[in-house]
Amino acid sequence: MTMFFTLIRLQFLKSIRSTSFAKSLLVAIFLVFIALLLLTYVFLAGLFLGRIIEELAEGKDAITYLNSAIIYFFLFEFVYRYFIQKLPVADLESLLHLPIGKAKIIHVLLLRSFLSPMNLIALLLFLPFGVQVVGEQYGSIGAITWVGTILLFSWSLHWLMLWFKQRFEDSFYGLLVVGGLLILGGGSNYLGWFNLGEFAAPFFNMALKSVLPFGIVLIAAVGGYLLANSYYKANAYLEDLSEEEDVRFVNQSFGFLSRFGLAGELANLEWKLIIRHKKSRTYLMLSAFFLLYGLVFYTNPIYQSETGLSAIFIFVGIFITGIFTIQYGQQFLSWNSGNFDFFISRKGGVESLVRGKYLLFMGVSMVCFLASVPYVYFGVHILMIHLATFFFNVGIMIHVIIYLALWKPKPMDLNKGAMFNYEGVGAAQFLIIIPLLVAPYLVYLPFSLLISDTAGLIALGAAGLIGLLAFRPLSQININRVLSNRYEISSSFRQEL
Repeated sequence: MTMFFTLIRLQFLKSIRSTSFAKSLLVAIFLVFIALLLLTYVFLAGLFLGRIIEELAEGKDAITYLNSAIIYFFLFEFVYRYFIQKLPVADLESLLHLPIGKAKIIHVLLLRSFLSPMNLIALLLFLPFGVQVVGEQYGSIGAITWVGTILLFSWSLHWLMLWFKQRFEDSFYGLLVVGGLLILGGGSNYLGWFNLGEFAAPFFNMALKSVLPFGIVLIAAVGGYLLANSYYKANAYLEDLSEEEDVRFVNQSFGFLSRFGLAGELANLEWKLIIRHKKSRTYLMLSAFFLLYGLVFYTNPIYQSETGLSAIFIFVGIFITGIFTIQYGQQFLSWNSGNFDFFISRKGGVESLVRGKYLLFMGVSMVCFLASVPYVYFGVHILMIHLATFFFNVGIMIHVIIYLALWKPKPMDLNKGAMFNYEGVGAAQFLIIIPLLVAPYLVYLPFSLLISDTAGLIALGAAGLIGLLAFRPLSQININRVLSNRYEISSSFRQEL
């Protein structure tokens, strides 16, 4: 216990001695306010959970219905924990040099990580239902074992996530597991393969009358803690905690880009930057993940139209074929905030930097388009939409996004994660959504309404091809903006994050 308070005191001293203490304090107050607000909403949802189920499943038993659906809550919890839950690694690195036993430090950090608002969500959501509904039908013992089973299930995910993220975060396997769980959870039921809820319902039904499920999840929670503890203990060395890189993959470059001179070489360097750093790599993986975005719309009868193409498919096509440019491009120069001075000090450095990024955006958009070709399964018209929106993205939207992103770019730390990290984000990043929503429809709708949907797609693709033919003068507009503001941009990048 003394050791726990000693470590807490050290963390407190570290915080108040930081030069950015005031800023960190304001951010912490704001986050606490947001967390309290969200937890209040969760608790209110819990108070009315019984009535909500009565509305959704009229005539069915509320407890049985909830038990058949609760596994989807845990699947969703696994996903949001993957993206939000923080690891105690940063604190561990700063404590390993102290004359304190490694095992004690890890125990303290793991237990401290448990003090998170996320671990209250299941309690606030299901405790009112357990008291109001379960307790009335199965007594206080049934309510305790049922709520306890759910709570320990949620806490088991906390310990499991500490191990899973440290072992697989930002890796292809981690993304594969998260995507697979989403497909398993929502897709299997939607496509009629099997109902996952029916498999899990007997376990939670048993918790109403028996302590066996409670005992099982208790063992799972303890096992999850021991798994996380043993993994951190085995890897609690500074060289192991530093991010392991697949050197061969990181240093890989696209040979064909070298044909474009210095701009191509800088595009290769930009690609290595994306792979090496956590935040940029997260954006790349999210781009791959959002390729599945079309499944939400193309399979939904609400968006089907018997008279022609659904207009919302244009936005879906823009999003799928240009998702990387939209995400990565909105912080166009912020990725290079640490070495921007290097480019302005070289002859032709800024021009090559900007054109190199153009090459990279076009290349990744091409890959996104090719990866979206299997959507032709839903009809040739989907492929035509993707082809037209691809040309529009690389010919027009890429210039628009970069133009807006050059409005007062902000510095950022590439090694930090992407979730809840607002470094590099300014007003321009919020304004980008306007041309994204409006520009393709300004071209598509007049031709679609006056002639046909096919004419609208041809106009969209033709506008993109014209933009490609005029690539050099259009890109020169953004290059000139960077050149004219290079000293102001460089000065802002030198500011402390």
